[in-house]
Amino acid sequence: MSRPLPAVVFTASAFALAVAFPNPDGAPPPRPVPGPSPLTTAAPRYWKGNLHTHTLWSDGDDFPEMVVDWYKGHGYQFLALTEHNVIAEGDRWADAGAHATRVAAVAKYVRRFGDRWAEFRTSNDRRQVRLKPLAEFRSLFEEPNRFLLVPAEEITHAFAKRPIHLNGINLRDPITPIDGRDALETVRVNLRQVTDQCTKTNRVMIAFLNHPNFGWGVRAEELLLAEELKFFEVFNGHPSVRNYGDALHAATERVWDITLALRLGKHNLPVVYGLATDDAHGYHEYGAGQVNPGRGWAMVRAPVLTAESIVKGLDAGDFYATTGVVLNEITRAGNVFTVAVRTEPGVTYKTEFIATMKGTDLTAVPKTVKDKGGNETPVTGDYSTDIGKVAAVSTDPAATYTLTGKELYVRAKVTSSKPHPNPYAKGDVEVAWTQPVVPSR
Repeated sequence: MSRPLPAVVFTASAFALAVAFPNPDGAPPPRPVPGPSPLTTAAPRYWKGNLHTHTLWSDGDDFPEMVVDWYKGHGYQFLALTEHNVIAEGDRWADAGAHATRVAAVAKYVRRFGDRWAEFRTSNDRRQVRLKPLAEFRSLFEEPNRFLLVPAEEITHAFAKRPIHLNGINLRDPITPIDGRDALETVRVNLRQVTDQCTKTNRVMIAFLNHPNFGWGVRAEELLLAEELKFFEVFNGHPSVRNYGDALHAATERVWDITLALRLGKHNLPVVYGLATDDAHGYHEYGAGQVNPGRGWAMVRAPVLTAESIVKGLDAGDFYATTGVVLNEITRAGNVFTVAVRTEPGVTYKTEFIATMKGTDLTAVPKTVKDKGGNETPVTGDYSTDIGKVAAVSTDPAATYTLTGKELYVRAKVTSSKPHPNPYAKGDVEVAWTQPVVPSR
């Protein structure tokens, strides 16, 4: 027969001791270790950046370090160097004495970065200067949540002498442009090349159509049928790109409204977002007619300053385009669309809500013009003035528009009374464009 276990008697003090020190050795239990704090709790904010810039790696007139230095010094937070059909990598040298502008550029470069940074050689009795690749100079400028360089390329091509240029943003590898059977197909196949690289590398990327009116390269009728197209330049700071059109050709803003109206009202395609960029090439002489930096940029809303975060913000349409007007916020609460301007003393602002209504006549009168050789060339057709009509105007710094459901889309344009300090065209004032919104279903 087994003997019963002796009873265990706890006094009050013993019980308290057992609760306080439950470990057999009488040591107090370890205190809970707090989990790691989030690396960032930052709310989304707007970041200023330019997505179209050239240096001596293609047809710009200054060194990439000098160009980056200019943008960082002027308050930009991200920048894409978009050289023609090349990403700045590998070994490249330029003639140090090619012309007076190059000689001046070299002298400025050495003064700014020092003769230990600048590299020279002699080849065929010509003094050459080395163009440093992005990987080599980016560490001089990049700072977490202060400044970022994004690898990019201007995919530069043409169809029948019509320029067709696309910018690929956050590319890993350079893209060689390929031909399409017409202008529309040329746009589409090269947009697909960026999509294919994105899929292959599992890296976020976007591509956009540059300056459609440069050389009258791409008509509205081609933009609206390019299913892969999600972005285009509504404003480009190069003085030769014809943003404002002329008596025979539609302005880029008019092209945008035609494209939006027909994509949404006829072709069941999504909206196209509008970007503002510099397309800067010249950094030594400034003024109207020069191809300078600082004329147009994107303000992208994102929580942190990384290439992935910026590209995702662009892809979501969470950005606005501007030539100087700053917006505090763009909000959509139900069908109430609000645009709040950051005002400056002595400057007035006008917000126009631009829309195309359902049921608007979307037919066009086809139009052609004669090129220099006397050949008839199609251009963007004539459409109803009800496409892209001003639906409301406000001078309130926080302007609102309530969508009725009758609109195909609504976008806002804010025009200030402040002259642009280095305008694309004489008389330009600072402007901002929001992205189009559509009524709730």
